[in-house]
Amino acid sequence: MMLRDQVLAQALLLAGELTERQQAVLGALCTATTASLNARLREGLTAQDCKADFVAAASLLALAALASVSEDVPVEQITVGDFTVRKGAASHDAASNCLRAQAELMIAPYLKDSFSFRGV
Repeated sequence: MMLRDQVLAQALLLAGELTERQQAVLGALCTATTASLNARLREGLTAQDCKADFVAAASLLALAALASVSEDVPVEQITVGDFTVRKGAASHDAASNCLRAQAELMIAPYLKDSFSFRGV
């Protein structure tokens, strides 16, 4: 099984019930997060070197992105003059930010552009 497929399988497991469209979007997001994290790995490391953390972090990042583009967010404000549409995404943003933060903490020791404390 390819790494992207493992990321998708874990994301689907964590996501719960999704529509067919959401599953397709999640698949594309898993491809993107897998590629993004691969590009950020420290020199000399591969995704296989930190596979469990990599898969978990990539799946959380994909779920965070999915929550950010969710269609379920209610519209709170519509203004016609100068056209404004504001969605009430505060709870979705909080969930997305939490997932992103957890993913970044999990994968931080393996990334070239990140800092994390290790045991002393």
